[in-house]
Amino acid sequence: MKTLETERLILRKFAADDFAAVHSYASCRENVLYMPWGPNSEEQTRDFINTSISKAEEIPINDYQYAIVLKKTGNLIGGCEISPSGEEASLGWTLHRDYWKQGYGPEMGKALLKFGFEELGLRRITANCDAENYGSYRVMEKIGMRREGLSIESRPANKLTDRRYSDTLRYAILKDEWDIQKEIAYYNSLPCVFDGFIDVPELSDGLIYLVCTSKGEGNPEKKWVPAYHFAVCKGGEKIGEIGLRIGYTDGLYYGGQIGYGIDEKYRGNGYAVRACRLLIPVVKAHGMTKLLITNNHINAASKRVCEKLGAKLVRVARLPEWHDLYKDGQRYENIFEWRVE
Repeated sequence: MKTLETERLILRKFAADDFAAVHSYASCRENVLYMPWGPNSEEQTRDFINTSISKAEEIPINDYQYAIVLKKTGNLIGGCEISPSGEEASLGWTLHRDYWKQGYGPEMGKALLKFGFEELGLRRITANCDAENYGSYRVMEKIGMRREGLSIESRPANKLTDRRYSDTLRYAILKDEWDIQKEIAYYNSLPCVFDGFIDVPELSDGLIYLVCTSKGEGNPEKKWVPAYHFAVCKGGEKIGEIGLRIGYTDGLYYGGQIGYGIDEKYRGNGYAVRACRLLIPVVKAHGMTKLLITNNHINAASKRVCEKLGAKLVRVARLPEWHDLYKDGQRYENIFEWRVE
């Protein structure tokens, strides 16, 4: 069974001499309060370790049971698993209470997702927990999993509680969503310089010109970046608008750095393409080399604008529920990357 490593952790197979460390968390009331098992007797802990060792020797492995070990000290601080079945798998974990709220849960969870998607070739990974287990479902959210539902009285409650049954929260993440997380991290790492707005002269290509009408300050709390707003003009008449956002955020992966609109009677003349190109000096002034331009996946006209610019279609992305575009009724968005040269 392959050992997995993160910045601070080693995920390895269990060994017989792990008994004391495993029993320390498996017999702890706080650790098992929301679990369908425990607190363990010594015999139950030994059975778990022996079963885990046996599963690690199976070919193929159908249940990867990992001991979570601190790199720095070698201490075993919990256990986790990924159980594949076809193109899907489920996750589970337990961390010793002494190591809660130190970021080990998300670090371990991301390692399991990476292993599942990039090495096991999975399409979908799920996880569930007691609906009152805040620490567990926060780990699921921090590693990018979506809440898919709540099942009422879906399983027996732990014997330590007064309840007979407990509610279950269900989470999941798709391979596409995992890939998008990596893409967002990449774009968010790209260079951008903002020491204030620059003075923008009239930008013209001889046929149309842009006039800066306003400059919007960013709002870090709302993850809004600074933005320029321009009127697209021709022959002294305004024929549309275009905006340029300076920076990269998770939301801009779906919303893009450029947004444009040409008045209906002027469409079909390539003015949107020209307007985008006129923004290049402003883009370069802020040290940006790649921009995202997004559009509704059924908006053929806007897609053609991106293609005429030479932008590359990164993917057709499913919009997350938290995004404003989703709230406006859209479900899928074309994500184009435009390299500014």
